[in-house]
Amino acid sequence: MQRQEAGHSAVITLRHRTLSGVLLAAHLLLVGWLTLRPLDVPWTPAANLTPLEGIRAAIAAGPLEAARRFGEGLALLAPLGVLLPLISGRIELSPLAAWSSLARTAAAGALVSVGIGMLQTAVPGRVVDIDSLLLNTAGVVLAHVAVVPALRARKRRSQALSRRAGSESGPGSQGATPRIPRVGLGPWTDVLSAVQREY
Repeated sequence: MQRQEAGHSAVITLRHRTLSGVLLAAHLLLVGWLTLRPLDVPWTPAANLTPLEGIRAAIAAGPLEAARRFGEGLALLAPLGVLLPLISGRIELSPLAAWSSLARTAAAGALVSVGIGMLQTAVPGRVVDIDSLLLNTAGVVLAHVAVVPALRARKRRSQALSRRAGSESGPGSQGATPRIPRVGLGPWTDVLSAVQREY
């Protein structure tokens, strides 16, 4: 019974990881379509390689432009903050694991954003913007901080409930021992019993 329950939970974990992988692939396809399409524009601004310059320009343009710019930058890669830990299966409960999961996820989000920026250099109408990298990485970190600790707390509660249920039921209440039907003697037993044994 214990083995069946362990196998069932392993299947559920694999199902969630597979679903997370499919969602991640779909999200990255959408991100690629949004960020790597050629734009038919009369002119393109120069690349922004000075950190926070684009953010300051968006704030100076007004609150609506700043909200649009921040919203787009934060939301573009934010799902990675949740999907990457789910795919890796790393929703551990220890504090050290929580910080390392956050660092790994932020680094992966930054690498994806850098990759998008490098690919945009070859796309007509697109320019590199260092502030997009900063906002994308911040969105990944915010999504991770907002969702993954809640998943950890849920896992901790479920483990505590299962331990409590196991301790209340006790070792002797795991159900009846399965009975194996007796097997008759094999056809070779008569032959082997007739052989003289030497001791």
